[in-house]
Amino acid sequence: MAEPTDLRADAARNRAQIVEAARDLFRTRGVDVPLSTIARRAGVGVATLFRRFPSREALVTEVFAEQIAHCEALLDDAVTDPDPWTGFRRLLEFIRAEQIEDRGFTEAFIASFSGDAGYRRRREDAESALEALVRRAKDSGRLRPDFAISDLVMLVLANGGLRDAPPEHAHDLSRRLMAYLLQAFDTEASPGGVPLPPASPLGLHHARRGAGDRPERRGSAAGR
Repeated sequence: MAEPTDLRADAARNRAQIVEAARDLFRTRGVDVPLSTIARRAGVGVATLFRRFPSREALVTEVFAEQIAHCEALLDDAVTDPDPWTGFRRLLEFIRAEQIEDRGFTEAFIASFSGDAGYRRRREDAESALEALVRRAKDSGRLRPDFAISDLVMLVLANGGLRDAPPEHAHDLSRRLMAYLLQAFDTEASPGGVPLPPASPLGLHHARRGAGDRPERRGSAAGR
């Protein structure tokens, strides 16, 4: 008969293997990858996965907890930065890079501020902090006065779409898009005043390739 300590060690090992497998798959395929695929990658049964994580949301929360916490900390730092424009830029740059590096980040970021109870409180706190950051950046004179919080959502959606570009070009495209947008937001920027990051050598054929090569996300009833 196994000792309780052995059982606890097995449970901890299974949990770690599930989280690692989920992290790898979420990064490359997004958060809606079938749970059966995650279990198979982790070398455990689906029942074991559900014993450790009773829902997909619980697993997503665990996998992205560190990134989401980092993002929340950056938001807090941005709000209190003596230079609100610098804080604003630094926050957007972090979100931009995470979106391109990790396919699951956008979904996890949005999910972390959804739902009920504690999630609602987190969303309200984040929205209040963003409103304060935008207000301070406008008061400093750097952020254009007609900028709206919904423009941040637009930026996240636009940048997230670049994840489907050819991988060797995605970061360059994302950096250039962010530079364009920040110049549009900045009241002190002048066209051509600050050089943009280098353009990526894309042709029209890349647009078709990017659309055709995006990872499939077919699920199954058992995997959901």
